[in-house]
Amino acid sequence: MDPAPATDEVIDLIAGIEMHRQEAGKESDPVATCHEALRKLHELLEREREALQSHVPGSGHAANIEALTVDIARVKQLAGETSQPGESGNPRPARRQLSLRAGARSFPRSKGRRTMGRGER
Repeated sequence: MDPAPATDEVIDLIAGIEMHRQEAGKESDPVATCHEALRKLHELLEREREALQSHVPGSGHAANIEALTVDIARVKQLAGETSQPGESGNPRPARRQLSLRAGARSFPRSKGRRTMGRGER
């Protein structure tokens, strides 16, 4: 038996969020609009999870949660959050770690406090 389809209300809300994301993405940063859409989708997902906890039979909340989860994954992919391992979402390049053995230190080492002309006792 196939699971029940998502409710029309949730489908309409998802479609509205997507249309707003596309329109706003034309005028500003597409990644920022994806993040805004993700925020709205997560809020809607949380609302559906809370409604599912109320145990209202036949309300379609499980199907709504599935539809929202699929759409969240799609928008995350658009935002570039599903980057390859080792690749961060940070646009700045990673700094290289210098090896101390390769002579990366070019300044003299501190030798600590020395006794100036005093002999040992």
